[in-house]
Amino acid sequence: MKKLKQWVKTPTFSNVSASIAAIVMGLLFGLIILLVTNPSQALPGFVSILAGGITGGAQGLGDVLYTATPLILTGLSVGFAFKTGLFNIGASGQLVVGAYVAVLLGNLDLGLGGFHWVVAFLAAMVAGAIWAGIVGFLKAYLNVHEVISSIMLNYTGMHLVNLLITQTVYDKLRNQTQPVLQTANIPAMGLDKIFPDSSVNGGFFIAMIIVVIVHIILNKTVFGYELIACGHNPNASQYAGINAKRNVVMAMVIAGALAGAAGGMIYLAGAGKYIRVIDTLHSEGFMGIPIALLGLSNPIGVFFAALFIAYINIGGFYMQLYDFVPEVIEIIIAAIIYFSAFALIVKNIIARYQSKAEEKEKSKAEAAEISAEGGSQS
Repeated sequence: MKKLKQWVKTPTFSNVSASIAAIVMGLLFGLIILLVTNPSQALPGFVSILAGGITGGAQGLGDVLYTATPLILTGLSVGFAFKTGLFNIGASGQLVVGAYVAVLLGNLDLGLGGFHWVVAFLAAMVAGAIWAGIVGFLKAYLNVHEVISSIMLNYTGMHLVNLLITQTVYDKLRNQTQPVLQTANIPAMGLDKIFPDSSVNGGFFIAMIIVVIVHIILNKTVFGYELIACGHNPNASQYAGINAKRNVVMAMVIAGALAGAAGGMIYLAGAGKYIRVIDTLHSEGFMGIPIALLGLSNPIGVFFAALFIAYINIGGFYMQLYDFVPEVIEIIIAAIIYFSAFALIVKNIIARYQSKAEEKEKSKAEAAEISAEGGSQS
């Protein structure tokens, strides 16, 4: 009981409570939408959302992991930038640039055998890093706000990739990229045995490893401390001898590498996905923003937030059995995002309550000390 009381006083408790509050409020809002649109099927439809991938058994759970994999990486991309005081709204552009490089190398017979997919995946990370590095350079040395430059580079990246596809790996009949070679597909790493008939592959393990690496960088290294310090107060950091400009560029480079990795994960998964030559930005890039908010930019929190979003997305697919369009789940996710602001209010209320409780305990301790001193004097 004592440990529980101590945990309740920690920032972790307030963070988790805030995210859970946002999720609960968003789901309740979704239930209201279902009741308004189709009252007779509202409850079964809502249960299918809560059941998520469980409805589809092992295949459904495998699809949850497959859907979550790129979302984990784009959430990390946005969350990492948040931690360092930057708003990376350009994850979608970084993702598609990384995806194109992965597909381009995936179509070439490099004679690497089982390492083909590794090279293509790492190249996707490098491409995303370079694309985001432009944003970091403009921010650090020309004082161009990263939101403006990253939005512009989203569309620049999309149109540039569309152009390059038509010149290199274009399937004219389907208006999309050609399929990558079999050696360029990320291996299942045994997950196909656990989740048969699903699209999940070893990319999920790679995403988990990246989560751990990002967590260590941010919380256990001097480099991560410097990045976060620059985000909180670049002037004070520079006064302390930290190269603020270099760290701004490096923060965006790492964020871009994570988004590029997401692009590689999507199109090297062997799941029959291709980059289509259309003027549409990748939704996975923008989904990184709510995932980062819901996970409070903490790598572990981002991991679970991505799993949750993927889980209810799969539940939204099965909701069609009850005559609901799958777009309803997007409304619910949007509601959760809006209620994230409410979650911050909950977090502040908990913080104030914890502060008052600490002051009360401190006052009791001081009173007891004074009483003890008075007794000893008498």
